[in-house]
Amino acid sequence: MIERRDTRAVDVGGVLIGGGAPIAVQSMTNTDTRDAASTLAQIARLADAGCEIVRVAIPHADALDGFADICAASPLPVVADIHFDHRLAIEAVRRGAAKLRINPGNIGSMERVDAVIDAAGEAGIPIRIGVNAGSLAAEYESRDWALADKLAASAISFCEHFASRGFEDIVVSAKASSVQVTVDAYRRLARELPYPLHLGVTEAGTLRSGTVKSSVGLGILLAEGIGDTVRISLTADPVEEVRVAWDILASLDIRRIGPEIVSCPTCGRCEIDLIPIADEITRRLQDVRTPVKVAVMGCVVNGPGEARDADFGVAAGRGVGVLFAKGQPLRKVPEDQIVDALMAEIAAFAAEHPGV
Repeated sequence: MIERRDTRAVDVGGVLIGGGAPIAVQSMTNTDTRDAASTLAQIARLADAGCEIVRVAIPHADALDGFADICAASPLPVVADIHFDHRLAIEAVRRGAAKLRINPGNIGSMERVDAVIDAAGEAGIPIRIGVNAGSLAAEYESRDWALADKLAASAISFCEHFASRGFEDIVVSAKASSVQVTVDAYRRLARELPYPLHLGVTEAGTLRSGTVKSSVGLGILLAEGIGDTVRISLTADPVEEVRVAWDILASLDIRRIGPEIVSCPTCGRCEIDLIPIADEITRRLQDVRTPVKVAVMGCVVNGPGEARDADFGVAAGRGVGVLFAKGQPLRKVPEDQIVDALMAEIAAFAAEHPGV
């Protein structure tokens, strides 16, 4: 078991972050906030994928009405993402935000930051202090320091200011597109701050490259007990961000909401076309919420052992596969029936054991 860092707890619309609560999975919509219907449709898809908190951009005042409609109908707590204009943050609080995300370094003067703090405090909602490598406050950007130190020092200084005003309902992030810079910055934050940390490698990239960078960066930090909520930043459908987040958490045995798939990489001993079989099983399991282990194996070396060790599995030979359930072989099925047969066994079990 990974020993998690102890932090204060923050309540985001009923979802706890920090304080020993399960690591929460977040994403951000990429629809036009003025179009509440489209945004709510995307939020529904995110919720179905396992998202627990959703962030929505408010770039201009004309998005505030849509934001209010979104907050009123969303199945998830809604975080208002604000840059540059403190008045948008104050109005977002009035329109129903469960949390604010601001970068104090680009919101204007500290008097404007203080106005946002006061509004959030009166409403009883938290603020994420989000510092990014691409938008550092000028006083830190100009310093001859390592980037990770600039990020951490900036975030820490803002936390100290918030605390001096009696506001500590804080979540903190310090993101960069570099994995090593991100890791270094969060390690310092973890040493010096009592607040929960929102993890992410910002602008990580497209689906494949962004998944790799996020998995490496967040995997290092989570394995060290650092991090209380995660958002994977991908140039892709936001639903993919949620799926990758859960895959990272599951790979470290931190949290799981669906099946774990074990499949062999194939080699010259494989006597069936295993790759499309494994891909199809993976696709069909995406919406299953029962946390079972499924082995899809292609030869006699490790196949029977892995299939027997899993909750459900198949160990393939020449043109056939032996189905396993709970360690016991069930029957042989032809290659073209493996997917349907295995999924039928899993579906029957999932119907009796739904959810996490």
